[in-house]
Amino acid sequence: MNTTVTRPISDVGTDDSVLPYAVEPLDVRGRMVRLGPAIDRILARHVYPAPVARLLGEAVALTVLLGSSLKSEGRFQMQTKSDGIVEMLVVDFDAPDRVRAFARFNEAALAALPAGQVDSATLLGTGHLAFSIDQGSEMSRYQGVVPLEGQGLEAAAHQYFRQSEQIPTLVRLAVAENLTGQGSHWRAGGLLLQFLPSSSERQRQIDLHPGDAPDGSEHAPFTEDDAWLEALSLASTVEDHELVDPLLSSERLLYRLFHERGVKVFELQPVVEACRCSTDRIRDMLVRFSHQERLDMVGDNGHIGITCEFCSTHRDFDPADFSPEA
Repeated sequence: MNTTVTRPISDVGTDDSVLPYAVEPLDVRGRMVRLGPAIDRILARHVYPAPVARLLGEAVALTVLLGSSLKSEGRFQMQTKSDGIVEMLVVDFDAPDRVRAFARFNEAALAALPAGQVDSATLLGTGHLAFSIDQGSEMSRYQGVVPLEGQGLEAAAHQYFRQSEQIPTLVRLAVAENLTGQGSHWRAGGLLLQFLPSSSERQRQIDLHPGDAPDGSEHAPFTEDDAWLEALSLASTVEDHELVDPLLSSERLLYRLFHERGVKVFELQPVVEACRCSTDRIRDMLVRFSHQERLDMVGDNGHIGITCEFCSTHRDFDPADFSPEA
């Protein structure tokens, strides 16, 4: 027999964490992410301009929201490639708790952009957004792709769930630069809400118009489930500042949103900023190149210099340490 334990709401804000939750009367489940020191280290390490930092912060929050659903092992990656000012975003989440990220952008194009036009949709431009899941050799690798057509990451995520997963989903993302007496620090937050009733028919998304129907034909209307509409209405009231407020705990915010129906929270999951690069990994990579290819990599200092795009760690390798090919 399942027993629900009611306890006081924790007002202790916990940064770098994911809080899973459920609103059982509405058949919805979700996760809330709060990122403090972890996202600050990622963004400050690269000294990104503020618009790029905000966009990458959104990408990290989104990836952690989705990747934290992996139970014990596996890798979840979000990647964009586009003709926008931010040409590429890459975020890796290694279950259960490690995240790393970087962005490539056109500095000159960003500087030329009018201040009032620096939003995520403009920075991304057109291209594609891909989500990849790799859960080891015993399971097939999965990839879902949606086009970027002038929308931001929130809208692209909604499109992904609508087309690929066919699960009614709400995603909210927020990033802020927090100014304190100790200087400037980045914060990010996100909310994921999904409608997961036991009946798959109740979960069905609104049908899209087929496009090839004869002229004059009517498209059958589809009414969304009342429980999902209520959950969507409640969750949509969340403000950006609430998602990043260090003084507002995730539990308190969830209570504000769903107290009328009752919200259940589960064990808090930590998030750690960490890169998987290492000297041994890079050396193993260099061994796979030909002797001539390694010679072509040698810099003015006589060494092969490799800088990790994720963590910016620079390592030098002596080409003499690699045996020339016979």
